[in-house]
Amino acid sequence: MVYRIADIHLPLDGTMEDLSNLAAKRLGVSPGEVRNLRLCRKSVDARKKSEVHFTCTVECECSRARIRGDRKITEAVPYRYELPDSRPLPMRPVVVGFGPAGLFAALILAQAGQRPIVIERGEPVEKRQKAVEHFWKTGELQPQSNVQFGEGGAGTFSDGKLNTGTKDPRARKVLEELALAGAPEEILYMAKPHVGTDRLPQTVKNIRETICKLGGEVRFASQMTGLLCKENQVIGVRIQPAEGNPYVLETHHVVLAVGHSARDTFSMLEEMGIPMQPKPFSVGARIEHPQELINRAQYGHFAQHPALGAADYKLAVHLPSGRGVYTFCMCPGGQVVAAASEEGRLVTNGMSNFARDGENANAALLVGIGPEDFGSDGPLAGVTFQRKLEEKAFRLGGGGYAAPVQRVEDFLQNRASKRLGDVKPTYRPGVTPSALDGCLPSELTEAMRQGIVQMERYLHGFAYPDALLTAVESRSSSPVRILRGESLESPVVKGLYPCGEGAGYAGGIVSAAVDGIRCAEKILEHS
Repeated sequence: MVYRIADIHLPLDGTMEDLSNLAAKRLGVSPGEVRNLRLCRKSVDARKKSEVHFTCTVECECSRARIRGDRKITEAVPYRYELPDSRPLPMRPVVVGFGPAGLFAALILAQAGQRPIVIERGEPVEKRQKAVEHFWKTGELQPQSNVQFGEGGAGTFSDGKLNTGTKDPRARKVLEELALAGAPEEILYMAKPHVGTDRLPQTVKNIRETICKLGGEVRFASQMTGLLCKENQVIGVRIQPAEGNPYVLETHHVVLAVGHSARDTFSMLEEMGIPMQPKPFSVGARIEHPQELINRAQYGHFAQHPALGAADYKLAVHLPSGRGVYTFCMCPGGQVVAAASEEGRLVTNGMSNFARDGENANAALLVGIGPEDFGSDGPLAGVTFQRKLEEKAFRLGGGGYAAPVQRVEDFLQNRASKRLGDVKPTYRPGVTPSALDGCLPSELTEAMRQGIVQMERYLHGFAYPDALLTAVESRSSSPVRILRGESLESPVVKGLYPCGEGAGYAGGIVSAAVDGIRCAEKILEHS
């Protein structure tokens, strides 16, 4: 019989043999009776700084066991993803956008033999990497190939975080496909898995090659500029390639996975009358600390233990004003990056390589906002709000995509920074000491100040005087929700499947990928 055993406490220096012995003890058998042990989940338990250890879940075979009422031992149920039964579609489905949602929608359709065509405005990941690095070095932006647009989506230039709040079992399919494509195998069992910015590009490229081997096709540097409909049914998409003449691609199924920064696409959909509504999201800045400070705060005297690596954190407070302030997309040992996609507008994000061995830690420090904050009506009011903040940040930084920064001590004292302290900024192409009140509304900066003070109570050093705030973080999630029904189609256009984070139905790599799978399944079910 195969057993699943949860909540095994493993010392930091513990080995797989130690884990097997602990599993045998829980099963009430001798170590030799445990066979084919597999690690399913591993997390760090640092609640007691004097007893930092790993908490593990394993599966193993054992012919007999004396469990004695241990409720954390169950029969293992193997996971297997099965494609819905389907017949060949009369016309090839089209996937618009090649971020996580589009990537996995296309993969499922390709695995089902439907030969999808992917339309992506940006470049293949290998060319995209060069464009992004050029931007970070020179401040010369390519509006169609940057941190937001191109193969892999915005997640390609992030920490590659795969932890998710979704309970959808399809998340396992996502992890397995990523590992099969070259992501580190540990993503299959770590409680907080990540791929790393340095490893994501090859992983994404490998999935693309799989899609193409299965009969799919990816057309890069090609933007969807229009939807063609007849009697409330999609009949095609209008495509504008970077080079050459526009053309129409006939299809009855379109997965709309354009990402949260496809503002021109949102405008086109609004003009067509596709139902959309403004969606709450969050804005703020990146906060950057010495990684050693975070390690000590989280792990105490275990901070230097080689088994632990760089520590992370996740903080949230609720203010008397009703505002919520929280940290998001924490990047241990990472860097703050320039993530603009429009000329004259400045955006920040964070990323880490797989090793997470940089000197600084960074995270988004965000304040939740809603339509009541946008200052205008209409489905794209949030986009207008974002653009205003990004334009102010660009001007405050002095142009050239230099970012405004402020020491935390100065920020809390409501005074402009004139110099930097011992935290060296990682943002390129450069920074300008400033006062962030010059680009963020006062009600948001006041909430951030209160949030920092309260978060210091939970994470000692969070209000470190020389920690840096880099503005502006405005693309935490989509400001728009493109409405859809139970079939996952637009309520007014059959065959149009708003999908992923850009459509307002996901909040990270895994949840977006899961939504892409769900949309693909709906297409297959209707075939």
